[in-house]
Amino acid sequence: MSVYDKLKELGITLPPVATPAAAYVPFVRTGNLVFLSGHIAKKDGKPWVGQLGRNMTTEEGKAAARAVAVDLMGTLHAAVGDLNSVKRIVKLLSLVNSTGEFTEHHLVTNGASELLGQVFGDKGAHARAAFGVAQIPTGACVEIELIAEV
Repeated sequence: MSVYDKLKELGITLPPVATPAAAYVPFVRTGNLVFLSGHIAKKDGKPWVGQLGRNMTTEEGKAAARAVAVDLMGTLHAAVGDLNSVKRIVKLLSLVNSTGEFTEHHLVTNGASELLGQVFGDKGAHARAAFGVAQIPTGACVEIELIAEV
């Protein structure tokens, strides 16, 4: 099954590339690798604001991370032209806006990891790191960057 068939089956429409909010580009391709800049969680087109452990649950954070993965795939599509040309999702770096007591960053990040696995199959299995941070731009709850091989 093609990546696009899987996205359709999941009811996912890829968004266009978002305009960068500062002095950076949405992606850089070098050799066979594509590096996607960090994407913040959005809900209804606006930053998904919140802090895990204070006013957001792990399940809400997981949904936010899944939303980030959809945006990342939209940017990856723009970067490579055809998601079926992706050989591997190599790595995710996930930043979770959280209190010092919150310890489920890995479970929040599963929202993105699990969706990438559903969409890309074995090619979606990736290395990753998940960190708790004191704040993310615009107060967003999650920010994720991605590296892919094409």
